[in-house]
Parts: sequence; C-alpha cells; structure tokens
Amino acid sequence: MLIGEVARRSGVSPRMLRHYDALGLVRPTGRTVGGYREYSAEDVRRIFHVESLRSLGLSLQQIGRALRDPAFTPSALVGDLIRWTEDRIERERELLERLRAIDASAPADWQDVLRVVELMQGLDSPSAARRQQAVLARPEGGPVPAELLADAVLAESDPNVAGALRWALARSGGDGTATLAAGMHAEDAGIRRRAVLAIAEMPEAPGATEVLADALRDPDPTVRGHAALALGRHGATEAVPTLVRMVVEGSHDVDAAEVLATLSREPGCGDRIMTALVDELAAPTADSATRIRLIQALVELPGTTVREVLRRLAHDDDRAVALVASAFLG
Repeated sequence: MLIGEVARRSGVSPRMLRHYDALGLVRPTGRTVGGYREYSAEDVRRIFHVESLRSLGLSLQQIGRALRDPAFTPSALVGDLIRWTEDRIERERELLERLRAIDASAPADWQDVLRVVELMQGLDSPSAARRQQAVLARPEGGPVPAELLADAVLAESDPNVAGALRWALARSGGDGTATLAAGMHAEDAGIRRRAVLAIAEMPEAPGATEVLADALRDPDPTVRGHAALALGRHGATEAVPTLVRMVVEGSHDVDAAEVLATLSREPGCGDRIMTALVDELAAPTADSATRIRLIQALVELPGTTVREVLRRLAHDDDRAVALVASAFLG
C-alpha cells in the first residue's frame, strides 16, 4: 500500500508516517519504481502498535525503545506512566479549581482576574506571614471568591492566618457555607474545628444554623463547644446541655457561663438551666474545682433561686465550696 492509502486506513497523517520513517519507528518494507514508500501488512500492524502505545501517553522515544528492545519490560514503564498521569491530573485539577475560583468571583475586567490570581498565589506560599498578608492586603470592594477562602480556611493550620481568613470570608459577601459544611464531615478533627469556627463567625449565612446544630453531635468536644457557643449567642436553647458540660469540664467555662446566663432569659429556659447546674453540683463525681465552676456559672443567672442554692452551699462539707458560696452571698 502506498502512503496515502495507509493514511486513510490507519487515520495517521502522511506527514506523521514520514516522521515515523525518519525516526525508524515504522520503515516501509519497500519502494515503488518511482521511489514512493510502499507498506506491507506487517508495516500497517506496526503502525497500529505505535498508535496504541501513543494513546497510553508514551513518547515516540519510549515507543521506539519498547518495540526494539525485547528486554524492555512494560511493568516499570506502566508504573511510571501511572505516576506521570496522576501528577498531570493533579495539576489539571488545581488549574480547574483556580479557573472556577476566578469564575465565581464574577470578574468585571482583567484587573479583577489578576487580583484573584495574586490572592491564590499568596495563599499557596509556604510562609504564614505571606499568606496572612495576601488575605489582609486585598483592596476593599475587590471580588473575592468565597469558596476559595473557605477552602483556605479548612487547610490553614496557622491560627493567625486562619483568623484572617475567617475575617475575610465573613466579609466576602459570598456563600462559602457549602464548602465549610463539607469540611464538617472530614475525618480530621482539626479540619472540623476550623470549619465550625468559620461558620460561627457567619451565623446569618444560609444553612449555617443547621450545620452548627449538627455539630453539637460531633465526637470532638472542641467542635461541640464552638458550635454550642455560637448557637447559644443567637438564642438556640438546644445548646444548653453542651454548655453545661463545658462548665463541668472546664472547657471555655467562662464563655459557656455567660452564654447560659443569656439563654436563661429565654422563655422557659431559666429553670432548665438552673436545674441542670444544681444537678451537676450534687453529682457524686463532681470534685471541688468542678463545683466551684458550677457556682460561678450559677451566680450569672437571674432570680432569687440562686441565693437559696448559695445559702445551702455556704454550709457545704467542702470548705472551698462553702467559702466561694459565702463570698458570693456577701
């Protein structure tokens, strides 16, 4: 077959066939009287072998070696191809995320695009100071994709940079709640903690309250605590059991006591909080430090019942507890 017919049958252009010939990959078996390339059936099969290997991502040099060297085993090469392909997919995934972030910012002109790209480059810096500067130095009113900031919040381990990112996200005007909500299902408790802190700073965002309510059942006590404080500050009484537990355990107990005092003004919630604190005071497992924290939370509550409890505790067998109760009575 002449080169034109081979090209039609194989789908490989005549120019590429000549290139294969020049590289020694597929040399036509013969020549016509006029000097034209003439391919045999075996030559055509070799062309299809070359094209098959090209479809796997092999270079022409690698294909030539594979076809010439019988000792060239495919296993090592295929392993390399897998790694190269994974690296390429990762780079393309990163590029796709960047493009989506730029698109989400709805840029009005190329200056907007460049600002978003500059932010992304800054957030990729290994320097925490550089990342923080990239967040805080952006011009007011410039477009900032909320999802980009939300992704950065979930990945950021430096507390100062994370605080700057939460600040920027809360003021971005966008909705990164979906990204943060996905972070709440991460196996890494650190990611869930970062997610709940960010959501707590934007409680008015759509779906934020539901995500925080779900977080009250999180296995990590820090996640539950952040969610309870955020919910309680916005009047959500379902946070009461977690807040009481925070006082008992001494985890942000002062903040929890203040929120409980605020919630006690909600209809029907004051007695519930009072009962919960008094029950914990009487628990046989409560040590002296725990009971003192509970007294400190108790005195934040309004009403006369608190003084009655304090009078009883002023005669407690635990001298430290009795002294604290007496001091508050005085």
